[in-house]
Amino acid sequence: MKASMRKFQDENDYWKVRQFLREVFLLNNRRELSWQVYRFDYCRWHAWANIRHYRIEDVLFIWERPDGRIVGVLNPEGRNGVFLHVHPELRTPGLEAEMITVAEENLVLESPSGPRILCIWANEHDEMRKETLIHWGYTRGEKPEYQRRRDMSIPITGVRAARGYTVRPLGGADELPARSWVSWRAFHPDDPDEDYEGHDWYLNVQRAPLYRRDLDIVAVASDGEFASFCTVWFDDVTRTGAFEPVGTVPEHQRRGLGRAVMTEGLNRLQYLGATLAYVGGFTPEANALYSSVGFKDYDLCEPWTKEV
Repeated sequence: MKASMRKFQDENDYWKVRQFLREVFLLNNRRELSWQVYRFDYCRWHAWANIRHYRIEDVLFIWERPDGRIVGVLNPEGRNGVFLHVHPELRTPGLEAEMITVAEENLVLESPSGPRILCIWANEHDEMRKETLIHWGYTRGEKPEYQRRRDMSIPITGVRAARGYTVRPLGGADELPARSWVSWRAFHPDDPDEDYEGHDWYLNVQRAPLYRRDLDIVAVASDGEFASFCTVWFDDVTRTGAFEPVGTVPEHQRRGLGRAVMTEGLNRLQYLGATLAYVGGFTPEANALYSSVGFKDYDLCEPWTKEV
């Protein structure tokens, strides 16, 4: 039964894709060969809505059978990057080649100052996808994502916040400006303050179905300033938790705050019944932090690029 491609149509598709991602994640023994639901939610409500300003109707493609069963989903990942989510029992080189063609034709932004490059992500052990990418002229790039995981049966080492800091969940709406500002400072340390555009974007993050304020953890200095944070996502269907994002503002770094907020998040996940937790890292500094709180096992998700 051949699958046909169509674009995202309405909110019913959003929930169908989430169900598909859960099914695929479980069939892959909870390895991130495709996205978890939290990442799809976070991408839609933050990366696409706040950063890229994409409409989901324009950038999400679905392959499904005549009976309505989804076999594959294609969507952007960052600028000129894409991710292929494919049912492990129904994937073929032909299907993935078709998805690559659609990506090349629809998901590469024009570049006024350089070549048009498309990046497709592949697990380091996914020989089928790598062979297909090589056949289509892609070459493996640098800076893979370390998809780190932690079995929740491993004891959680107690970590106290540095003296003068309190670790707790985010409070009410009056704390949204502080929560937004600490994210800005952590991820834009060298940008001028006047580039900051306010906190309305964080309302989109809170619209994500898996968002929970009791899992939005912050470290607060004695003067009330937010210093560090991690947002934790829990999917009770797969019993899996994930940390995205994690950050500390420069002037509060090297005080153990990243470990403290993540440890609090792990304790809360354990209480909720999570049996596995994930976090993704790219830099040596981030990976060292994640390893220090027990995320020692990992898969590599590698970028493959081509000028199109």
